[in-house]
Amino acid sequence: MSFEGYLTIGVVALMTVALALELTGADAILFGALAILMLFGIVTPSEALSGFSNKGMMTVAVLFIISRAIQNTGALEGVSKRFLTMKKDGHLSMMMLRMMMPITFMSAFLNNTPIVVMFVPVVKKWAEKLHFSGSKFLIPLSYASIFGGICTLIGTSTNLVVHGLMLDNGLGGISMFELAKIGVPCAVIGWLYLAFWGSKVLPDRKDIMEVINENRKEYVVAMAVQEGCDLIGKTIQEAGLRNLRGLYLVEIERDGKSLGPVSHDQEIQIHDHLMFAGITSAIVDLCDIHGLVPVEEDLHGIRQHLVEAVISSNSPVIGMTVKESAFRTKYGAGIIAVHRNGERILSKIGSIVLKAGDTLLLLAPRRFVDNWKNSADFFLVSTVKTVKPKAYHKSYLALSILVLMILAATFGKQLPTIGGQHINMLHAGFAAALLMVLTRCIRIGEARESIQWHVLITIACAFGISKALQNSGAAAAIAGGVINVVKGLGPIGVLGAIYLLTTIFTEIITNNAAAALVFPIALAAAQKMGIDPKPFFIAIAIAASASFLTPIGYQTNLIVQGPGGYKFKDYFKVGLPLNILFFIAAVIIIPMFWGF
Repeated sequence: MSFEGYLTIGVVALMTVALALELTGADAILFGALAILMLFGIVTPSEALSGFSNKGMMTVAVLFIISRAIQNTGALEGVSKRFLTMKKDGHLSMMMLRMMMPITFMSAFLNNTPIVVMFVPVVKKWAEKLHFSGSKFLIPLSYASIFGGICTLIGTSTNLVVHGLMLDNGLGGISMFELAKIGVPCAVIGWLYLAFWGSKVLPDRKDIMEVINENRKEYVVAMAVQEGCDLIGKTIQEAGLRNLRGLYLVEIERDGKSLGPVSHDQEIQIHDHLMFAGITSAIVDLCDIHGLVPVEEDLHGIRQHLVEAVISSNSPVIGMTVKESAFRTKYGAGIIAVHRNGERILSKIGSIVLKAGDTLLLLAPRRFVDNWKNSADFFLVSTVKTVKPKAYHKSYLALSILVLMILAATFGKQLPTIGGQHINMLHAGFAAALLMVLTRCIRIGEARESIQWHVLITIACAFGISKALQNSGAAAAIAGGVINVVKGLGPIGVLGAIYLLTTIFTEIITNNAAAALVFPIALAAAQKMGIDPKPFFIAIAIAASASFLTPIGYQTNLIVQGPGGYKFKDYFKVGLPLNILFFIAAVIIIPMFWGF
């Protein structure tokens, strides 16, 4: 292997470590890796930028708009009301199946992230009404959305990445329902496994809100400003309430109204109630202030302001302390607790270094939900009052446009051509997004905001890095090594090795990057063996999405971790057998439909 090959492998290895350690956002890490490869001439500028014009990547972009439009119209609410009835009509296994089936179906056609975000509070409330713990249902909620993603071309961005790479290499791509041949059997296996085995090993833990109600004094302590208090007339800064030991002031209530996030120049008045969060045992320091006394403040009174949010893997606050992030100033909400791996972090809130997947318990004004519900910085997974869709009367229209898009993409070759080309997924997606905007299912501003640019940058850069692996000979060298290890098992052995390699990458880095990195290795392996590479690409698409072992491998796993109170070991305990089942299914089923 040449110097370029070793250099490329070295860059990819460093990139993988950076992604696994979450040193910064995946888009920045992949962009940096691609820049190095371009500067060393391993990819040309046009090759480095080719991912930004790839059909698969552009299709992902328009699907973000379509998914938001469906969400705006409340078209999915009917599904939840129909399937998640408040009647306990079966055992836990049957109720789990009732929840997973519609989630899988919806995720086959829509971005699974907003589906999971929307259904977390719905499923938690549903479980509570049926006297089940929400932790029995939230991992299955995430996994069910993954099952749906592997059933269609548009089910997940990973499928479109593989599809786009195939088109770039002149290999025809994947049709709309081609993946269903392997996706549907895997989904059924997943349902049955979770319902009849996973339901037994999933933890039975209390919801964060339940914990708060039982231990409310450990989260928020209210102090009343009495007549003659030394703080009256002073600003927060002058009163020395900005840098308390283990505590910070999150809210002032005056005459029954919240003043919202507290500014340093806010003056303290008589009868104010000061809400402090953090290590509330440190409240003894405040008791030394004359005229400031603890009050029995029931959190039920402020519950309408409590919001539960999960930090996304691309949030700008990752790696920063709460104080450094200026969270109150930027977002207009105060953090009263941080939960990680199912446990509350017991240290001064301002000094907590935030990580992806952390669950923040926020004290926020009602407008906070409207302002930040579509933010890419975090996912709002629990609010007291559900925000009503803006265009509920257009739900059937939005669903009709979605169905038309699917039909056009499926039967494009039977329809009239456009500019001499058959209608493909990109044509159908652009047309559907345009119709959503023209029919006001989504506003132009919302459409612009819905596009997750960090995801698109990650995908586009992954295409360039994939090309570098091909150009440098690194992919061919790795493929040769894989073939030598499993040569006694023939193409089936190579298929299994490629599946396992993709699974390992998926569990430690992003699924899209995993698919793009393994693709050139699979292509080189097929070329060396003189066989059709498509079975290998199908295996990559399935393995890159089938991330069940860790909360960091797939975004929906990260979303449910905090609300479900899950620890890392919970994913491993439930996910390892499921990963094995999917591997066995893939090695058996893929050769049946896509022969070598």
